[in-house]
Amino acid sequence: MDHQTSVPKITHLPYRIRLLVLIATACYVGGCGTLGPTSIQRDRTDYGTVIATTWKEQTLLNIVKLRYADAPVYLEVSSVISSSAIQSQVNFAAGWFSGWPNDGSSQAIGASGVYTDRPTISYTPLSGERFSRYLLQPLSPEAVFSLIQAGYPVDRVLQLTVRAANGVYNRSVSPTRLRAADPRFYELLDALRRIQRSESLGVRVSTRANERSEVLMIERDIPDDVEKDRRTVRKILHLRPDKDELTLTFGMVSRSDTEIALLTRSMSEIFLELAATIEAPAAHLQDGRANPMPPVPDHPSPWDDPLVRIHSSEERPADAYAAVHYRDYWFWIDDHDMKSKSEFLFILVLFSLAETGVAPQAPVITVPAN
Repeated sequence: MDHQTSVPKITHLPYRIRLLVLIATACYVGGCGTLGPTSIQRDRTDYGTVIATTWKEQTLLNIVKLRYADAPVYLEVSSVISSSAIQSQVNFAAGWFSGWPNDGSSQAIGASGVYTDRPTISYTPLSGERFSRYLLQPLSPEAVFSLIQAGYPVDRVLQLTVRAANGVYNRSVSPTRLRAADPRFYELLDALRRIQRSESLGVRVSTRANERSEVLMIERDIPDDVEKDRRTVRKILHLRPDKDELTLTFGMVSRSDTEIALLTRSMSEIFLELAATIEAPAAHLQDGRANPMPPVPDHPSPWDDPLVRIHSSEERPADAYAAVHYRDYWFWIDDHDMKSKSEFLFILVLFSLAETGVAPQAPVITVPAN
């Protein structure tokens, strides 16, 4: 009797399906795709967040350094270039036979990929003429009142940026300019703020004889409850009662009764004012490492409170708007202190406005096209 060998039944996927599966897998592993749109979505937000955070930290650190008579250092991020590349290689080989046990089958697939991300970040130190322009040059009255025109509270803007208005002096807690405020200055701030809230305060740019000047306008038709404030402003600044347009200029005293002379601060002076009210560690004050706190006024006013409350502690704060580590202590602004946060943000805006003239040229960088 003839015996026929029994061959087990072998089930295979159809040829075309197996081929498609292997090709799709190879393409997926090899990284067939483009990085452009996804890299923008990922990198732009990340870089922007880090730059904003370090900008706050650098500003806070330099303010703290001034309290200790240490030299501030400013580095600008002049350019950020992120170069991403992906290289992939796919090897594919496959063979299928009749399905008999002795014939066997074989498939071979290989894929390799290399991803590289080479960010190029350029820093520009603030020095020389730019250092002088940023930090030592007083803010222009035009820059100060452009912020007021943009909606910033006039009382906070003038308290921070102005030393005197028509000879009426603001308080200074800086060790080099320590003086009490003229009580009329705070009265002036209150009156101007109420006028601003009534939408009766404006600024206009006027050009005469090729000279550009800022004109402060207080509307004639104002609410009755604000009329008293308008008279108060004119009385304190010795202005003509029948003049609604007043010229803004830089200086200690005005040249006429239709002019407001603002003696503005530089960014360096503003930073020194903030540094003087830092809550420095008691050990540092006892050792003479930091300047002592300014004296309390004879007649304290809410206006005499620190513009920005900067705390200190040995432990890192759990919830801080900005925090820096300096001389084994943490200096920080509480994230729940909205007044200090708003004032600090305003200082960052002022620092940007302090730049005038032609911006410095960033270094020329050649980036390969991958």
